[in-house]
Amino acid sequence: MVQLPRGATPLDYAYAIHTRIGNSCVSAKIDGIRVPLWTRLKNGQSVEIITAEGQRPQSSWIDIVSTGRAKAAIRRSLREEDRGRFVKLGQELARAAFDHVGRKATDKALRTAAKMLGLGDETELLARLGSAELTARKVLETLYPELSTSQKDEVDTQRPVIGLGADQTFKRAQCCQPVPGERIVGITYPGRGVIVHAIDCRALEELEEQPARWVDLHWQPGRHAPAYSVTLDVAISNDAGVLGRICTVIGEQKANISDLKFIERKPDFYRLLIDVDLRDVEHFHMVMTALEAETDVAQVGRVRNVTRKP
Repeated sequence: MVQLPRGATPLDYAYAIHTRIGNSCVSAKIDGIRVPLWTRLKNGQSVEIITAEGQRPQSSWIDIVSTGRAKAAIRRSLREEDRGRFVKLGQELARAAFDHVGRKATDKALRTAAKMLGLGDETELLARLGSAELTARKVLETLYPELSTSQKDEVDTQRPVIGLGADQTFKRAQCCQPVPGERIVGITYPGRGVIVHAIDCRALEELEEQPARWVDLHWQPGRHAPAYSVTLDVAISNDAGVLGRICTVIGEQKANISDLKFIERKPDFYRLLIDVDLRDVEHFHMVMTALEAETDVAQVGRVRNVTRKP
C-alpha cells in the first residue's frame, strides 16, 4: 500500500510507485472510472495509472501534485528537456558562427573554448549558447582573439626594449625565447651587449651571484612586429593533409613559420618542432589556442630553457 498525504492526486500516486511511471503518465482510473489527473484521492480507493511511451511531464503538473517527490521529479525532467533543446539550438548557433569565419565547430574546438571559459564541458557551453546565456561571438573571440584584435601603434623595431643604454645592443636568449608581454631581465656579456631573458628562465640561476651584470628591462608598450621566434613542440596525427592544415591554422593567426623540424615519426603520429614568429605573449596564446582546438593536434607545448648558447 502506498501512503500519500491528504490532497494527493493520481500523479502523486504514479510518482510514488516509480519516477518512470510518473513521467509517462497520461491518465488514471479510480475504482474503474477514468478521471482527470488533478482529481483528489480518498482513502480506500483503487487507483490505476495509464502510461504511454513518449509522454513527458508538463509544466502544469507542478500545480497538480502535492508530494515533494513528485514535484522534484517533474522539475528535474523539465530541466533536462529544456537543456536538450538548448543544446540542439546551441549546436546550430555554433555551426553557423564558425562557418561564417571559415572554421569548424568540432567537439575539440568547443571543448577547448569551454575550458577557457571555465565551463564543465562542450555540452554545457552549447546549452548556454542555446539559452542565450553565452554568445557565439564570445566563443569565437575566446578561441580566435585575432578576430577582434584592434590595431595599435606599432613599436619601433630597433628599440622594442626599455632600459638599455644608448650604446647598448641586445639579443633575445634562445634558452627561453621571451616575447613582449612577458617579464624580462637583461644580462650583460662583454663584447656581446645585453642578452634578454624571461624572468623565470632557469639559466638565470647560475648568475644570481653576479648582480652587477643584471639590467632592469621591460618591453615597450604598443603593438610589436611579428619578429619574435618561439619554438613549439607539436604532436599531430599521421594522416594525409594534416601538416598542411596545421600550417594553415598558424598562418590564419597572422604568424609566420620560420623553421620546421621533425623529431619523431611513428605509424600513428608525427612530432615536430615549429619555429613561429610572433608579436607578443597574446599572439602566442592565440596560436596555441587555435592549435589546441584542432582535432588532429594531439599535444602542443612551448619549448623553453633548452641548452643553447645565449
